[in-house]
Amino acid sequence: MRMADGTGFRRYIGIDYSGAQTPTSSLKGLRVYAAAPEVPPDEVKPPASARKYWTRRGIFEWLVEELAEDQPTLVGIDHAFSFPLRYFHQHALPLEWPAFLEDFHRHWPADEDNVYLDFIREGQIGDGRARWGDPHWRRLTELRARAKSAFHFDVQGSVAKSTHAGLPWLLHLRRRFDCRLHFWPFDGWQIRSGQSAVVEVYPALWSRSFPQDGRDAHQHDAYSIAAWMRQSDRSGALSMLWNPRLNDDDRRTAEIEGWILGVA
Repeated sequence: MRMADGTGFRRYIGIDYSGAQTPTSSLKGLRVYAAAPEVPPDEVKPPASARKYWTRRGIFEWLVEELAEDQPTLVGIDHAFSFPLRYFHQHALPLEWPAFLEDFHRHWPADEDNVYLDFIREGQIGDGRARWGDPHWRRLTELRARAKSAFHFDVQGSVAKSTHAGLPWLLHLRRRFDCRLHFWPFDGWQIRSGQSAVVEVYPALWSRSFPQDGRDAHQHDAYSIAAWMRQSDRSGALSMLWNPRLNDDDRRTAEIEGWILGVA
């Protein structure tokens, strides 16, 4: 089947993320589904080991292997990729996403083995209190999507833990692939045909559009990410979604705060 509008993607990977426990903990909330233009999503299980489920480190290592292949891939991950502008202003940070990732990692080393996020929150490791955010702060895309703040910890449906645990791994992916991997929209709103890309997604926007078919909530979120990206690409809608309706000021804000793919 010919790819719609020449996007060139040959694979779609949906990841439902979790910030629980440590980077090497086997977590039921970490789920991965992959699809191809001609093949609907199927669950990707972790490599055979004593661990039943994925770990955050394991997902990173698997993505490195997959993205190294010459197969343009769209990866959707269910956590925030950046913070509101107020965070940047509060901490006197340059309005640059790569610099933000480096600075965040220095204060929140959530990728280190045996490190729980609560260790950082409580000041035992790192310096998280020097890079704290207000749970009332929300990014423009979160306001549009009616999503929770990335600083709203310890509530049902919170994305705060997954975001704080996941951001260091985005930094590692960026370091590993440099300009070969497009982080949308930070590297630009348009993605070159044939280039792999990583995008922020919010499966609650469309998970109800797909029958659950016996999947648990985490499986279904990962499935829905892969299914929606595949469906949107096949229909030609994906090419339009790269450019949400934003005025010039909001677009400049989103280039720092990031954007959830599919939010108008």
